[in-house]
Formats: sequence, C-alpha cells, structure tokens
Amino acid sequence: MNTVLEEIGRLKLLPVIKIRDAEKAVPLADALIKGGLPAAEVTFRTSCAAEAIKRITAVFPNMLVGAGTVLTVEQVDAAVDAGAKFIVSPGLNPKIVGYCVENNVPVVPGIVTPGEIETALSFGLEVVKFFPAEAYGGVKTIKALSAPYGMIKFMPTGGVNAENIKTYLACPSVLACGGSFMVKDSLIDEGNFEEITRLTENAMSIVNV
Repeated sequence: MNTVLEEIGRLKLLPVIKIRDAEKAVPLADALIKGGLPAAEVTFRTSCAAEAIKRITAVFPNMLVGAGTVLTVEQVDAAVDAGAKFIVSPGLNPKIVGYCVENNVPVVPGIVTPGEIETALSFGLEVVKFFPAEAYGGVKTIKALSAPYGMIKFMPTGGVNAENIKTYLACPSVLACGGSFMVKDSLIDEGNFEEITRLTENAMSIVNV
C-alpha cells in the first residue's frame, strides 16, 4: 500500500475540513497537531482551498495534507501544486482516478456499490472512501461489501462521529475514518482553535483505546 495511505491508516482518523478564510488555515493545522492529529483533508468546497493547503504545507511540511471534494482534473493539479499529498473525491470519476494513477498521486474515490469497487480495483486501487457512510448503511454495508471484496480497504466518511467511530474502526476492512466532528465549520469560522484541539485530543483518545 502507498506510504501516504499507510500513514492515514496509522492515524485512524482524517479530519475533513472546510476553510472559508485562508488566514485560519495555519492556526487550524496547529490546533490539529497539538491535538495529536497531524493530518487534514482540505475540501475544495471553498475558493480558498488551494491557498489553505499551500499555507499549511509551507509551515508544516511534514503534516499529512490532502485535498477533498475534488471534482475535476484541474482541481487535482491545483491541489498537488499547492502541496497536497493525496486526493479524495466524493464519487468515483474514472477520469480523475485515471489521471491521479497516471501521475502517481494517491487517490481515494468515494463508492457505495460493488460495481464502483470493481472500477476502483481495475485502476489498481487498494483503498476507497465509503460515502456517505451512515446514509448507506454504515458498518453493516461495509461488512457486506467486504465479503466478496476482501482485498479492498474502506475509509468511511459521512455521519462518522465520536459515538460511532469505534464501531467503524473495529471492522477489519476499515483503514481509517474521515470526519468533521472535531473541526466543525462554526469552530473554524469563530477561530476557536482551543476547542478544536480539545475535541481532537478527545477523538484521538477514543480511536487509540
């Protein structure tokens, strides 16, 4: 498995963040690091995503920073140019996955069906994002999909929280979970980084028990 994906698996939790103000990117990254989680999936849901990635990677070059909600090849280029180490997408777009594979960029596309898993396997992928996890049956569905596809690992995202994350991580086919419960939009917008550090510390204490 790619070393970047192995590192995500070691951390067990990938913060999914939406930054509306690039000025908050570095303080947010610092809060996550202080909380024991030196990783972030910066979603391209805002216009400053690439700038946020650039600022974080400049100050914290060893932090595991990737881009999420990537919907176009152009966004892949923008993310990688800014310093992103991996790409995450909500669905499986063959064009994006193929482009990432051709350019040796780790990519984790979203899937919910056996057909999508088979498409991922055809590209040589070992990890997929199960999204939206809770809406599509959560752990029960992951276990059902794992029966015929034991060679693939899942990163459930969507509805994952402090109450159910241990249940997901207990599933052998789950590599890690993506979640925003420790990096809520309101906390980022308010600049309440101390609370983000506290919530991150709490989250890590749960996943590492």
